[in-house]
Amino acid sequence: MKAAIVGATGYGGIELIRLLHNHPDIESMTVFSSSQEGKQMAQSYPHVTGIVELTLEDIEPQNLKKHDVVFLSTPPGVSAELSAALNGAVRVIDLSGDLRLKDADTYCRWYGRESAPDALLQEAVYGLTEWHREEVRTAGLLSNPGCYATTVLTGILPLIQEQAADAGNLIIDAKSGTTGAGRSPSAVTHFSEMNDNLKIYKVNEHKHTPEIEQELSRFSGKEAPVTFSPHLVPMTRGIMATMYAPLPPGWKGKDLENLFEQCYQNSPFVRIRKDGALPFTKEVYGTNYCDIGFTVDERTGRATIVSVTDNLMKGASGQAVQNMNLMFGFPETKGLDYIPIYP
Repeated sequence: MKAAIVGATGYGGIELIRLLHNHPDIESMTVFSSSQEGKQMAQSYPHVTGIVELTLEDIEPQNLKKHDVVFLSTPPGVSAELSAALNGAVRVIDLSGDLRLKDADTYCRWYGRESAPDALLQEAVYGLTEWHREEVRTAGLLSNPGCYATTVLTGILPLIQEQAADAGNLIIDAKSGTTGAGRSPSAVTHFSEMNDNLKIYKVNEHKHTPEIEQELSRFSGKEAPVTFSPHLVPMTRGIMATMYAPLPPGWKGKDLENLFEQCYQNSPFVRIRKDGALPFTKEVYGTNYCDIGFTVDERTGRATIVSVTDNLMKGASGQAVQNMNLMFGFPETKGLDYIPIYP
């Protein structure tokens, strides 16, 4: 197979290169950039010197159509334009937020810009792999979920589907490493601002909020407004989402364990902790795993669910490759069978 990566100089792009370089069914990669055409990848990322000898090309839809799969790791607005220009000529996996929301008005409200055409929004399959496998297999245009949304939804949807938790009564406390903010430096992620610091940001206005609510509504059958509070922590990779959900009377930790194990028994990248053990971000570092643990406070009748991912892997490029595998009939784990980097 021939793969194209548009936006290859961002963190999502270089992670795709790392994964596809070792994927046994990828014969060749072509990398594209709107700002660094003609440069070698090693000029932008010296750690690939002597390993990845690729030259960045200018973005031209006709050249993209020569590939089997195109990954769009681009800023808002760009993916929508390119997806429309490609017009089904090649299978597309979009890592931006352009196609995640089905309602154009919701997109405009949360992103502050015009949405993609409605036909494109309806065509795009939301690629939360474990919950949309059959749709993913036949997708020609796939919208890869956001990192927070992946971590939260993987951790809470078993309860929502079972109607064991009220989708509109969730409190979500999430913390991410700084790569989630992208490679471009800013006052928020500057070392002196971020080191030895913990920041809450975009409270009640983070763009992954409507994405989470959309999927909760889909599986609960009703409106599902959530309280979602994201934080930045002084580490490079990783997300921990801690969720609080009231349970029906009589539920215990073992009930959750049984439910989650049954739900994810055929999901190789979701690992369930037992007996109240809770996961840490370091335990999924550099991999496509989502680890989930939980406890039940019988005094309050409330469950605490902890879900962790690597935001650049399961939260972005890893899940994109997992979706590619399904779309092309490969084993789900192909090219992704990494042991976490620890310590």
